[in-house]
Amino acid sequence: MGANKPMHAKHTLEAKSISITVGGRELIFETGKIARQSDGAVLLRTRETILLSTACSAPSSADVDFLALRVDYQEKFSSAGKTLGGFLKREGRPTERETLICRLIDRPLRPMFEDGYFNEIQLITTVLSYDGIHSPDPLAICGASAALVISSIPLIKPVGAVRVGMIDGNFIINPTNEEQTSSILDLILAGTEDAILMIEGYCDFLTEDQIMEAIEAGHEAIKTICQGLSDWQLILGKEKNRKDLRLPPVGLFEKVDAIMKEPLQEAIRISEKTLREAALDLINQKVTETLTTEVEEDRKSTRLNSSHDR
Repeated sequence: MGANKPMHAKHTLEAKSISITVGGRELIFETGKIARQSDGAVLLRTRETILLSTACSAPSSADVDFLALRVDYQEKFSSAGKTLGGFLKREGRPTERETLICRLIDRPLRPMFEDGYFNEIQLITTVLSYDGIHSPDPLAICGASAALVISSIPLIKPVGAVRVGMIDGNFIINPTNEEQTSSILDLILAGTEDAILMIEGYCDFLTEDQIMEAIEAGHEAIKTICQGLSDWQLILGKEKNRKDLRLPPVGLFEKVDAIMKEPLQEAIRISEKTLREAALDLINQKVTETLTTEVEEDRKSTRLNSSHDR
């Protein structure tokens, strides 16, 4: 039992666009026309559904020691040719659906940034046009990934996403809204060429083997997308900004382990919460003081050596 559309479809490359076909449906990625001041901007089109994804990164900040990633997804009424009725004409806060799709974008992309990159990142995906036929959910993940791929933001490797449906025993990649009404499976997959990173969806009494086959069929399509984006990156991708990576010194974890390993084993065996937390605080204090003392001694020795050289 397999997909009714080929998963090994070829893609064509051009200077500013790439066309990737999965499941018999064409995904067209374009850049260079809109949002050119962003670090990476991609228009993703499948038929008349068009999304704009942009990726921007702020300068490095010494005060931030975590990945400050913000993901926004917007579905405007105007994308479907509609306007708000009633007294209020402006669209308000994100809907529940928009918030959930933000999470779908965030989950597979967040672990794919290189370690030590703490610059603030903002990913914005906006539905510019919706034809009512092709769902923008998996496209939003692909568009955000493509924007990061061609930007200078250090993403480890491209991420792709597809929706998998099942009709009459055949798997459908990125089914239309009409096909979804007849499908007994609704599975959104995201991953890289090597592995699946996220699975979201439901099914109507399918076996475990059928679910595994659906995941394999979806992963084949994801591989095609990721390979196409990798080729596109080689053509027009910016050089990745690795000068802002802040990695711990070599051997730091081994030093911390040597200081705290034995005391930690004793502390976690303390049953009373207050005493256990006090013991853990003492361990943290000991680690900090020991490492700080070593750093100061290294600085003094460096100064002495430099003075002798003079």
